[in-house]
Amino acid sequence: MGLFKTLAVFLRIKKKEVNVLVIGLNNSGKSTIINHFKDEEDKQSEIVPTVGFNVEKFQNQSLSFTAFDMSGHGRYRDLWEHYYKDCHGIVFVIDSSDKLRLVVVKDELDLLLQHPDICNRKIPILFFANKMDCKESLSSVKIAAGLGLDKIMDKPWNISASNALTGDGLNEGVEWLTQQIRDTIVNRN
Repeated sequence: MGLFKTLAVFLRIKKKEVNVLVIGLNNSGKSTIINHFKDEEDKQSEIVPTVGFNVEKFQNQSLSFTAFDMSGHGRYRDLWEHYYKDCHGIVFVIDSSDKLRLVVVKDELDLLLQHPDICNRKIPILFFANKMDCKESLSSVKIAAGLGLDKIMDKPWNISASNALTGDGLNEGVEWLTQQIRDTIVNRN
């Protein structure tokens, strides 16, 4: 290790690398949310549906995030569990205007919370109630009630109303997740 790297680690200047899993049903806005956090030169002008998964990187405070943007199409949701073990946080994106599929979101959330690689860990989960600008979208309070988030007692969680197109609510949510990861993962080392 070079002198500057050693000094940076000693002074805690070096950014800590963490993995976050970005999941949710198809068309919920996962890729658009991640695109918001990329550097200007890396942002995509047109977002296309994710097939399988994409790996993206962004930074917030002293954390360097590797985001695994997972496809939300039914045939790809089985891939999610292969990334549970190595993730430090989860971003669960919900289309708040898609009331009909809220029951599917709840089923996927229940599967996630019961998975052996998740159930015994105090992993922070950030829920984005996305597309709040859409007419007749459900409030974050109604989404939290519909998903039974109040029953999650063993993991820190937060729900943030968001609009991925304008960026409303995104920074606040990621600030919360950054602090939770710092408190639960980074400060233990």
